[in-house]
Amino acid sequence: MSLKGLKQQDGRPSEMEDIKEESDYLRGTLVESFEDRITAAIPDADTKLLKFHGSYMQDDRDIRNERQQQKLEPAYQFMIRVRLPGGVATPNQWLTMDDLATKYGNNTLKLTTRQTFQMHGILKWNMKKTMQEINEALMDTIAACGDVNRNVMCNANPHQSKIHQEVYEASIALSEHLLPKTKAYHEIWLDEEKVIDSKEEVEPMYGALYLPRKFKIGVAVPPSNDIDIFSQDLGFIAILEDDKLVGFNVAVGGGMGMTHGDTNTYPQLSRVIGFTPTENIKEVAEKILTIQRDYGNRSERKNARFKYTIDKRGIEWLKQELNERLGWELEETRAYHFDHNGDRYGWLQNDGKWHLTLFVENGRIHDAPDYPLMTGLREIAKVHTGDFRLTPNQNIIISNVTARKKKKINELVSKYGLTDGKENSALRRNSMACVALPTCGLAMAEAERYLPSLVTKVEEILDEAGLREEEITIRMSGCPNSCSRPTLGEIAFIGKAPGKYNMYLGAGFAGDRLSKLYRENIGEKEILDTLKPMLNHFAKDRKEKEHFGDFVIRKGYVEEVISGLDFHQ
Repeated sequence: MSLKGLKQQDGRPSEMEDIKEESDYLRGTLVESFEDRITAAIPDADTKLLKFHGSYMQDDRDIRNERQQQKLEPAYQFMIRVRLPGGVATPNQWLTMDDLATKYGNNTLKLTTRQTFQMHGILKWNMKKTMQEINEALMDTIAACGDVNRNVMCNANPHQSKIHQEVYEASIALSEHLLPKTKAYHEIWLDEEKVIDSKEEVEPMYGALYLPRKFKIGVAVPPSNDIDIFSQDLGFIAILEDDKLVGFNVAVGGGMGMTHGDTNTYPQLSRVIGFTPTENIKEVAEKILTIQRDYGNRSERKNARFKYTIDKRGIEWLKQELNERLGWELEETRAYHFDHNGDRYGWLQNDGKWHLTLFVENGRIHDAPDYPLMTGLREIAKVHTGDFRLTPNQNIIISNVTARKKKKINELVSKYGLTDGKENSALRRNSMACVALPTCGLAMAEAERYLPSLVTKVEEILDEAGLREEEITIRMSGCPNSCSRPTLGEIAFIGKAPGKYNMYLGAGFAGDRLSKLYRENIGEKEILDTLKPMLNHFAKDRKEKEHFGDFVIRKGYVEEVISGLDFHQ
């Protein structure tokens, strides 16, 4: 597809569409830009193309003003995100990421909400070496960002070991099938010989313009909705019969991002449109992706996600278009049920192997003076013979541990003081925040660095109310792009300005209902003053097994939101 071949567009294609078409299939001038030693930055057009290669250019916003006063350019650096389908890594891959974060990064690793690694602080002249060492560990960063299918998520729950292996294999198959076919990544970063193909041969699925915006896929296994299946552009819900995987329900059109003050943007839940046997999921995914390729909004990027494509034309239109492209119809939706979306901490035995889920607050792996988490996990990786699973809630599972290795790993857990988080409140164990400041250029307020201290203050209220072990999800995002999926948190905060947040309430504990705006542009004092009477009310007046999100709707604090079309009403 070229700009001339776009279907049913509302206006002139955006600048990003021009950049993609002129990029020679994601090459642009990236080679020349990274060879330029005069500046630590790269040109704007190349920063946009770089996303398709799994990296964003950023700068340290903590010292931005200081450097400006010194007449220095910003402290430019790069974030690298790995493509890691299902969030599963070998011990060697863990050690590689640890080494690179120490050698080239800022001495930390970030476990993302899409089950992969991010490294921050990579300097321009270290980018190629970093990419090559990632490749040597049998990983890559292709399509971890950009207007393509992103990292495919899957259930990380060790309670279902046999099924996990099957859905993990499905997530890998989807990821590989939907990868861009351009050789630009291999030429630029891995020094492979430039291959000259015709345009039709380069990108048979995506075309020269790729997708209008990012596209996210996840695979969930009920009753655990740990991947927030309804936040995905395309979700596959595993259907088990007699404890065997028979196929997947297909859910379409989820997405959490929006823009403050623009009611034409909103978070949305995906909708289930039918069932398909396992062997068909690659074909279904490809056809759905091509529908978005052909009909997504390429004029206004704020309205370019798949959710808007569906909401504009209707779910029945989508099903008819899909059936025509498949040449067959999805089957009727099969019954399923979700009851939670968090992680289950501590040791668990299943199928003769042990699995240890450790709590990693907001996914940040680093060594603190009183908590050498990064060192402890490094030492575990040196002796572990199973795998590591990065969870959608930013925690880590040391998985498939043999009985012989369990003793040694327990010794290391004890030596380095690693924790499964059970000593924390249930609220903290169910907390999640995006990176935000200082590295994210989109952040309007703190998230990762602030949420822990806010939770500490809320815990005082919970303790007084006798709610310390009450499971409540709380999420914070530094901006409305919503990487931490805040509008699926029972209590949620989206950054509005430094120290100020919009507060949302009422999402479903199982990730099946959106939250709704309750207070706008408030700071910490207003947050605590708002939550204290509400949590005390919940403690005294809740029904048996009633979740907080259900309670605030029943008591009229906010209205129920089951469709993004009602989010702003």
